[in-house]
Amino acid sequence: MRFNLSKILSFNAGYVDTASFLALHGLFAAHVTGNFVTLGAALVSDSQTGALAKLAALPMFCIAVLLTKLIDWKFLKNQKSSYTFLLKLMFIFFGLAAAISLFYLPFPKHDTISSFTVGMLLVTAMAIQNAMHRLHWQKESPTTVMTGSTTQLMLDIGELFTQPASEKKSQIRQRLTSIFPTMLSFAVGCAIAAIIYKFALLWLFIVPPVLMIFAYINRENYKKV
Repeated sequence: MRFNLSKILSFNAGYVDTASFLALHGLFAAHVTGNFVTLGAALVSDSQTGALAKLAALPMFCIAVLLTKLIDWKFLKNQKSSYTFLLKLMFIFFGLAAAISLFYLPFPKHDTISSFTVGMLLVTAMAIQNAMHRLHWQKESPTTVMTGSTTQLMLDIGELFTQPASEKKSQIRQRLTSIFPTMLSFAVGCAIAAIIYKFALLWLFIVPPVLMIFAYINRENYKKV
């Protein structure tokens, strides 16, 4: 499996989503719509675990995407690209989350300033990654949410059973070779996050900024045409 930017980003998304869900008691940093479900569950439970962070996740995500678009627009006005700046911004947010978590992990089940701050930093960083897919990585498969990719994968596999024309079969195979490695990287990221949470909790949020260093090094290794 070729080591490129898409696989790093999908691994990162799976890792961050699982790490935030475990360490922040049900908060999805990359898959913010899932927070509606966990918020509903938290509101009717006795502990109301992390309800404030789950409530704030969607508006924070929206604000971050909006600001990312405005930053990109500002760069375009100056005939420049926002690409490397946004990657560096993701690194900063992940780095801040890692630094705070070193002092406060494990987070208590109730909302605290430290857990809320880490959660919002992670949501913001993942919002930037989501936005960059629309701004810079339009030709790549989504790396943050696997529902659409899984649906397309199954449809393509089903299409192969219908014995399509050779040209269409070639297109399907190209999509499969693009989508499946991304999904696999996401799943591996989820598994690694769970293992680190179990056996090396203190280092849980160190991984995302390290991954962003690799992402920056491989920043040009993605589909452009």
